[in-house]
Amino acid sequence: MKAMVQRVTWASVTVGGEQISTIGRGICVLLGISLEDTQKELEHMVWKILNLRVFEDEGGKHWSKSVMDKQYEVLCVSQFTLQCVLKGNKPDFHLAVPAEQAESFYQGFLEQLRKAYRPELIKDDKFGAYMQVHIQNDGPVTIELESPAPGAAASDPKQLSKLEKQQQRKEKTRAKGPSESSKERSTPRKEDRSASSGAEGHVSLEREP
Repeated sequence: MKAMVQRVTWASVTVGGEQISTIGRGICVLLGISLEDTQKELEHMVWKILNLRVFEDEGGKHWSKSVMDKQYEVLCVSQFTLQCVLKGNKPDFHLAVPAEQAESFYQGFLEQLRKAYRPELIKDDKFGAYMQVHIQNDGPVTIELESPAPGAAASDPKQLSKLEKQQQRKEKTRAKGPSESSKERSTPRKEDRSASSGAEGHVSLEREP
């Protein structure tokens, strides 16, 4: 599964001249589903999108807050062309899941997003329609996400979170020294506790440090 996440100040979807979805500050997610994707890849992608830190904190520090931390909106757009393979100069989409299967999988993705976050802040497109997607990219900031290969150990969001935490703690220890690092670990952050307590469904929403 592939996702293109863009930080936006505004985004919308128009079908046949009618605007069907719009958001203000937040992220626009273009999602491409492959033939090999399963529930594990879906859960991993939901977790990663909601915890991706592309916003500033209150002090202006970059790359500190996720869309959930800021309580911003999310606009999702199905995008099978992300699974493109070029044959010469011609796009080939044989890796993309067929439309009749993709729709139910995509709806499951949206359902999981809404369970894990505030459902009223999740907006979507009209699956299979010819659309115009208007994106006012903020930055610009565009992050490409790809779920681990099926069967990989890191496809479990909880395990992925542990691995990332371990790596980040090592980096902080090297950069800050033992005393400051130990002090930081002994004081849990308020938003970490609130994010984990509000998790629902099968997706771990434990924040990255």
